Amino acid sequence: MNNEEVVRKATDAGVLLVTFLYCDNGGVIRGKSSHIYGLANRIDSGIGLTVAMQAMSDNDDLQPIDGMGPKGEIRLVPDPNTFTLLPYAPKRAVMMADMHTLDRKPWAACPRDFLKKQIDRAGKMGLNIQAAFEPEWSLARRDGDGFAPIDESLCFSGVGMTESMEVIDDIVVALDAQGLQVEQYYPELGHGQQELTIGHADALRAADNHIVYRETVRNIARQHDLYASFAPKPFPDQSGNGCHLHISLWDEQAERNLFYDSDGRHGLSQMGYQFIGGVLAHLRGLVALTAPSVNSYRRLIPNSWSSAFVCYGPDNREAAVRIPSGYWGNEMASANLELKPSDSSANPYLALGGLISAGLDGITNNTIPSLDLEIDVDPTTLPDGELKRRGIVNLPRSLDEAVRALEEDVTLMESLGPTLSEAYLAIRRADAKLFSENDQSFEIRRHFNKF
Repeated sequence: MNNEEVVRKATDAGVLLVTFLYCDNGGVIRGKSSHIYGLANRIDSGIGLTVAMQAMSDNDDLQPIDGMGPKGEIRLVPDPNTFTLLPYAPKRAVMMADMHTLDRKPWAACPRDFLKKQIDRAGKMGLNIQAAFEPEWSLARRDGDGFAPIDESLCFSGVGMTESMEVIDDIVVALDAQGLQVEQYYPELGHGQQELTIGHADALRAADNHIVYRETVRNIARQHDLYASFAPKPFPDQSGNGCHLHISLWDEQAERNLFYDSDGRHGLSQMGYQFIGGVLAHLRGLVALTAPSVNSYRRLIPNSWSSAFVCYGPDNREAAVRIPSGYWGNEMASANLELKPSDSSANPYLALGGLISAGLDGITNNTIPSLDLEIDVDPTTLPDGELKRRGIVNLPRSLDEAVRALEEDVTLMESLGPTLSEAYLAIRRADAKLFSENDQSFEIRRHFNKF
C-alpha cells in the first residue's frame, strides 16, 4: 500500500486519528497520533520523538545513556503496509513505525530495524523465516485496589469458555477484521487465563501482528468492563502467562520447509538441529530478550511448563525448545520449533530477532546439540548428578542473572549493536533494582497494567 492509498482508505473510513505505534526497550507499546488532515505529510516526514524514549525504564525513569537525554530527536516513520483500521475504535487506525534519524537513516536503537537486520541476514543465507507468537493472558475484574480473575474454571473447561464467551467472540471478530487469522482458542490452566492463537506469517509481520493482537485484546476487554493482562505472572498463585515463539525456515520461494526431513529424527532436518544448537548455546543470554521482566522469573521455575533448563525434546513442554509433532497429512508445512521461555513482557522485535540471531549462529557454525540435552521427561525428575553429567543447566533465576548472561554473549551483543544493547541493558538493570527495593504487591501491580 502506498501513501496515497493509506490516506484515501483512512478518509473513506471516517478515521480521524492514525497512531504510529512502536514497542520500547521495556516492552511497552507506545505511539503518537496524526490527525487525518496532516496524515499525508506525516507519513513522509514522520512524527518527532525524543531520543530519551528508548532510555526509559519502568515508571518512565530516564536512564543516563549517552545520546539518549533531553537533547536530540528522531522520527517515527510509519510502514504503510501495516495500515490497519481499528474495528473497536471506528475513528482510529494504526501503523507500525520505524525509528529514523534526522538524515532519514534507521536509528541504531530501533528494535524493529534490529529484527529487519536479522531477517536480511537470513535472506542472504537463502532462508525465508516464518514465525508466530502464541500468547497467554489473564482476564480479570476490578477488585478493590487490585484485580481478580473472571472465573475459577479448569484448563480447557466448558465452564471457562462460557464465562469468557462474549469477550472472546468480540476479540475473534476484531482480529479477523484486521487480517489476523485465529487458529485456536481455549481457557488455559490458570483462573481467568486464556489462550487464543493466530496463524504464522513472515517474521516482521509476525512481530507486527503481536503488537496488534495485544492492543486488540486489551481494548476489547475494556469494552466489556474487564481487564486483560499479558504480564508473565499477574496472579502469584496461578499459572503464568507465556508467549511461546514458533519458528520455521523455508527456502527463498517459501515453498519448502527446511526444518522438515521425513527421515530425520523426530521429522527434523539437520538444519533444524543446527538451529536448536544455536538457540541452546545462547539461551541463557537470550532469555534476557524473550523473558525480560522481573515478573518473568516468577514463571520460569521448575514444574510450571515454562521450562527452567537448557534442553530440548519432542513434544516435551518442560523443554526450553520443543520439537512439535507434525500434523497428519501436513507434516512438511507444520514442522517448526517452539521456544518456551518467552512471554509478552518482551519487545517482540527484540525477542524474535534474538531468537533468529542465535539460531543462525548455530547454522553457520554447524552447532548440532548433544543427544544428552534431548530430554523426554521433566528435568526436575532427574537427579542432580544426572543433569550435571548431561550438561543440562538451569536458565537464569532472575532478571539480574539473565542480563549478565546477555552481556557476556558476544554473538547476541554484536547482533544488537552497541547503541541498542547499551540502552537495553541499562533499562533492564534499572528495572531489576527498582523491584528489588519493593515488595511483591508492588511488582504485581506495576506489571499487571504495563503489558
